[in-house]
Amino acid sequence: MAANNHEVWITGIGLVSCFGEGAELHWNTLGGTKAPAPIIDTEVVAPYAVHPLPEMDWSVQIPRRGDQRQMENWQRLGTYTAGLALEDAGLKENEELCASMDLVVAAGGGERDIETDNSIMQDAMSSNDREKLILDRLPSDLRPTLFLAQLSNLLAGNISIVHKVTGSSRTYMGEEAAGVTAIENAVSRIASGQSTHLLVGGSYNADRPDALLPHELGHFLYRGKGEGIHERQANGGGMRMGSVGAFLVLEEAEHAKKRGAKPYAKLSGVASDLGSRDKDKSSSRLSGMADKLDLTENGPDAVVSGATGVSDATSIEFEFLKQQFGDGLATRAYGTEIGQPLEANFPAGVALAALALKHDGFYPPFEDGENPAPQSVSKILVTAIGHFCGEGMAVIEKA
Repeated sequence: MAANNHEVWITGIGLVSCFGEGAELHWNTLGGTKAPAPIIDTEVVAPYAVHPLPEMDWSVQIPRRGDQRQMENWQRLGTYTAGLALEDAGLKENEELCASMDLVVAAGGGERDIETDNSIMQDAMSSNDREKLILDRLPSDLRPTLFLAQLSNLLAGNISIVHKVTGSSRTYMGEEAAGVTAIENAVSRIASGQSTHLLVGGSYNADRPDALLPHELGHFLYRGKGEGIHERQANGGGMRMGSVGAFLVLEEAEHAKKRGAKPYAKLSGVASDLGSRDKDKSSSRLSGMADKLDLTENGPDAVVSGATGVSDATSIEFEFLKQQFGDGLATRAYGTEIGQPLEANFPAGVALAALALKHDGFYPPFEDGENPAPQSVSKILVTAIGHFCGEGMAVIEKA
């Protein structure tokens, strides 16, 4: 929890998923009386299903064609979603506040040249000296400009260029843990008085085989179609990746009040940890985070869970929630609806929790096995238990 009294408000949300774009669209889609069927593409990276990017007109938030051309889709998605968040917070046209706004981004690596990869692997199958083959091919096949385009911190650079967000900037890498660390860093900076307003989030493009390959090599992907997080557990578990952009504008409460901004919710605290997926050690770390967030005696009204669907991590999380808060807690594993977006996972969960609090409601069950929504919700726990390592929690409350 924060060591001082600077209250952190969420005043802007930018969200893009397979359902479309915008904060209110996601509440209207997911917050009704019955959850929608997830949008799933089984062709783009067959034999795996993914939650695809929706149709996007990038020029709405990235007007210059030159800026669009030098980005890959994961960068376009992040830059676009950051613009949505600034617009939602009423800051998009305020050059003075954008110039003094800090930026924290969770990002992965760039998209690979799949044709080059395939060509090298094809030649390697008939080569007696694969190391020499790779050394010979790299200078001719990999362009310096292509390598530069893959740098993770270029997402922050593009946001700064396109949206004129030119305060301090930092980028975190490391899958789900990167999203947790980005939010945790942003909250601590505002809570400590180091920053008054800040843009934080991440993006992930699942519509690419190079992104799925390392997860398949680690046996983390699910080969089924539309099954939800809970149903996947009975079939061995696994991730179904999703294309998501999620950015938040966080503000110190007094700063927001002075400019007349209305909050979605208050971000009361964030906790994180890192370790192996040993059951006892993982459970101990989750308990420690709950204690840090003062949840042992004052539990949440509901949970927005970033569960990945990978059996070990997800089973540990659900068992912890049951033991800590009882059988009746309404837990919504939103990966069932929008997929697993790695770095954008935790920011998306925080956004969905804030939307529910703003609308004085909660989400209907996303699949069988989830408890009904409570009558009233004023405190939501957001979780992100990484598929391999790293975990985080945040407490979101009514402002």
